[in-house]
Amino acid sequence: MANYLLEMKNITKTFPGVKALSEVNLQVEQGEIHALVGENGAGKSTLMNVLSGIHQFGTYEGDILFEGRVCKFEKIKDSEAKGIVIIHQELALVPQLTIGENLFLGNERGSTVRIDWDETFAKADEYLKLVGLDESSRTLIKDIGVGKQQLVEIAKALAKNVRLLILDEPTSSLNESDSKKLLNLLLEFKKNGMTSILISHKLNEVSYVADKITIIRDGKAIETLDKEKDDISESRIVAGMVGRTITDRFPKRESKIGDVSFEVKNWNVDHPLYEGRKVCNDINIKVHKGEVVGISGLMGAGRTEFAMSVFGHSYGRNIRGKVFINGKEVNLKSVREAINNKLAYVTEDRKGNGLVLSNPISINTTLAKLDKISKNLILDKDLEFKYANEYKDKLKTKTPSVTQLVSNLSGGNQQKVLLGKWMFADPDILILDEPTRGIDVGAKYEIYCIINQLVSEGKSVIMISSELPEILGMSDLIYVMNEGRIIAEMPKNEASQEAIMSCILKSDNRTLSE
Repeated sequence: MANYLLEMKNITKTFPGVKALSEVNLQVEQGEIHALVGENGAGKSTLMNVLSGIHQFGTYEGDILFEGRVCKFEKIKDSEAKGIVIIHQELALVPQLTIGENLFLGNERGSTVRIDWDETFAKADEYLKLVGLDESSRTLIKDIGVGKQQLVEIAKALAKNVRLLILDEPTSSLNESDSKKLLNLLLEFKKNGMTSILISHKLNEVSYVADKITIIRDGKAIETLDKEKDDISESRIVAGMVGRTITDRFPKRESKIGDVSFEVKNWNVDHPLYEGRKVCNDINIKVHKGEVVGISGLMGAGRTEFAMSVFGHSYGRNIRGKVFINGKEVNLKSVREAINNKLAYVTEDRKGNGLVLSNPISINTTLAKLDKISKNLILDKDLEFKYANEYKDKLKTKTPSVTQLVSNLSGGNQQKVLLGKWMFADPDILILDEPTRGIDVGAKYEIYCIINQLVSEGKSVIMISSELPEILGMSDLIYVMNEGRIIAEMPKNEASQEAIMSCILKSDNRTLSE
């Protein structure tokens, strides 16, 4: 008989006008890694929010049993007291505090009147060793990368005597190397008897670590696959997620490439804080009408810094170089000038910099080009709703109304609103920075179709992505960046994952020998 650490029985959760979960059952055995997969909005995070007490007892129907006992969590502290700890996709760390302070925030060492700082940092160092993080606990969070911050979150969970660790998209912001380290850490924890629940859209990672995979679709648990008994290939998981077989992850596109529409020459950018440190070093790129140009590279290669600095000098200092649009040199020293020259930048950080989450879809859709819906500085709300509904239909955004707050949408639908915002600005050149980060395979396919539609209309797309299959599947031409430089240029028919990684490794070796 299975030894279940956790059982969730007939969980039903309803929000105004939406049934997010419908009689969901989940069983997790002691010491296993159990994955939850499904499209954006399927109900995965909602189910885990019910488990962790974010959605408190009484706001849902059904039962939670932990170690065979019924639990009625009123708040997160209640679930943490049982050893259930959730790590959300958006890391809950305070940048200006040290690692040690973050590790015990709300769980301080010492007495009720005095924090024992010696114990805090000594214990923190012990937990950092457990997660394989070679940093002093006195280091500020803002001074370490995202991969290391993710390990700090796990160390923070260990400090709470975690027995069931829930990770929601833990590798969405990590490069392949850091992702592999994190997944191997979960496997090490498993050897020591820890139980984990992993939510992820990266199906290769799910197949790598999960013992069982529960597929959720439209608020219902469709099936649970067992690694030892069932087919857990990516195609099989996708079929369960979307209710159909997807034979090709990337929609076909017949490229009709025209004249050069966008060119950057001798582009150099210095770090905004560290004088003399270059983040973009003599970059040259060309993009044609009807072309998707991919920019590949590891995290920290300078891809986002390049894109933001070109888009109205949004990043960096001492920016120099030339930008040409349709053969004419342009001076894009502000975001407004970039937009007026029909350049758009879809940020990788949709929640932080791309959308106003507390506002409805209608307002977010028109933000980048308010003069299209205003006269004499007065906004036409009817026109705003008209355009918002047009883009909702065009992009197939799942929402009952454009009056819905963006914060209530799934990640994939938020991404569609962000794309709609910049499509509304009528750009000829779109820079898409990690356009499918944190969204499911079905939503990704829809985003790819939108990209294909844009280039078929003669627009130009520059796509930055950390996912090599995505870059290879969508790009006509690929530039490879490393340490602020363009180190290779590859036509689609010459590009491969091996060729791209080989260029990066050779570039690293050259840098070390210089």
